[in-house]
Amino acid sequence: MDGAEVIQGFKDSGAILEGHFILSSGLRSPLFIQKARVFMYPDRTEKLCRALADKVRTANLGPIDLVVSPAVGGIVPGYETARHLVVPPLWVEREEGQFRLRRFEMEKGARVLIVEDIVTTGLSSRETVEAVKALGAEVVGEACLIDRSGGEADVGVP
Repeated sequence: MDGAEVIQGFKDSGAILEGHFILSSGLRSPLFIQKARVFMYPDRTEKLCRALADKVRTANLGPIDLVVSPAVGGIVPGYETARHLVVPPLWVEREEGQFRLRRFEMEKGARVLIVEDIVTTGLSSRETVEAVKALGAEVVGEACLIDRSGGEADVGVP
């Protein structure tokens, strides 16, 4: 699945909105991607996340023990991507302004892939990486469905 097919899937779901939007990053955009409109279609979500898992496999990151995503937006793509990678999906949540793994345990040394829905500045990804590393795990990479930064966001891992 290439980038044009991903965007078409979002368009077919009515997920790309035009107007004037202030993104959660604080940036302004003439486009807003309402990813929930894609995630409400299990077949489209499955197709997107299967393709993302395939890209992760070809990236040669080595073994992956867990997928971790930032709540709330990353939970659905994290779960579905983890399903295709045949590993457990976990998520971090904000607690007193910091991402923390609240509902799960993670072994020290676990090899973790961060999965996001949409990356704009990479802040949520960086915070997720920090939260996972603070638990003694190794973050082997990060994957997202849409990179609004065009590859410019530095998330601190491949």
